[in-house]
Amino acid sequence: MQLKIEKLVYGGDGLSRIDGEVIFTPFVLPAEQVTVERIPSRKGASRSRLIDVLEPSPDRVTARCPVFTRCGGCQYQHISYEAQLALKREILAETLRRVARIDFPVEQIKTEASEPWGYRNRVQFHMEGGEVGYRAMGSRRLVSTDECPISSPMIGEALRKLNEMAKDRRWPNFLRSLELFTNEEQLQWNVVETDKPIAMKFFDWLTDELPGSVPGPLRYEVNGDIFDVHGKSFFQVNRFLLPRLAELVLGDAQGDTAWDLYSGVGLFSLPLARRFRHVTAVESGRSAVRDLKGNAQAAGVDVRAIEEPTDGFLARAEKAPDFVVADPPREGLGKAAVASLLKLKPETLVIVACDPATLARDLAELQSGYEIAEVTLVDLFPQTFHMETIVKLRRGSRP
Repeated sequence: MQLKIEKLVYGGDGLSRIDGEVIFTPFVLPAEQVTVERIPSRKGASRSRLIDVLEPSPDRVTARCPVFTRCGGCQYQHISYEAQLALKREILAETLRRVARIDFPVEQIKTEASEPWGYRNRVQFHMEGGEVGYRAMGSRRLVSTDECPISSPMIGEALRKLNEMAKDRRWPNFLRSLELFTNEEQLQWNVVETDKPIAMKFFDWLTDELPGSVPGPLRYEVNGDIFDVHGKSFFQVNRFLLPRLAELVLGDAQGDTAWDLYSGVGLFSLPLARRFRHVTAVESGRSAVRDLKGNAQAAGVDVRAIEEPTDGFLARAEKAPDFVVADPPREGLGKAAVASLLKLKPETLVIVACDPATLARDLAELQSGYEIAEVTLVDLFPQTFHMETIVKLRRGSRP
């Protein structure tokens, strides 16, 4: 059947309507006329497969990746990068209106972007039957490839080498997935999934074949600070925007006390400690807390690191700091953390969110005590529907 695409929604699909029914189609653009085929869908959501683009958008481009539309990693390679940024801003503003009833003008959403290719410093590869690649869109089927245009050069070289190694008789066929992390000089690899224990000789082989391999933490420099990052510790994946991210979050903030919630290895904690007299970093991951303490010591700054879930820390807190940074996982802050923050009422709250829907949910609750001062879309994930959003909130006059 033929459809006219109305708009893109978060997740990468285009939305269209036929006889009152909403249909979602991937790899399309707004205003395009397309031919599609219905596919089996979950209850409540009608989906289709793109067959042909009858009237293409002027923003449509040729994808760089040979497995685009089959690999589940990218959704936007058919869209010019300028259009990707504009569409993400519109999706963010629409999500704030729909979920939180916050009418924040699209033109007031700031955008921070950089090189849209070769940016990923951390990826997870899957292995099966002597092939290496990614999972297919919406399934666990392997899509083999020996190139990934969004990955950094060092990871690209490692992918090509892994494809060669996977065909060698020494390769453990029970290895299912391997994560790579790099600073373009060092390469860290971590086994994510395997059906059996892996012999040490395989890791020796990896070390010999993959230049720059390090057995322990990887050392990453951001704005002059050195961060040791172990395999189980979270770290942002865009090598180009990492320095700018910290600058955008902190702005010109300074004062007496600050909290870094969901702090990871200290990307924000270390620069905060140079601006505030007392900094407390809260992180539930043991590996990240260990890295954070070592990183703070190496930087010569004083950070009080607490290994505890943020909800528990906030529930026990009695006095608010001057400044709070919160960089929660995809699930967002949640009701408990939001309630505690509304009770404590820190003067300034900065949220770093990776999901606009959970961000909007949290902002809807925070409106009772805070006003939005600034919204910045940081495009940490070009060619995909994912977006990072920095929201700066100031304590409002309402009780």
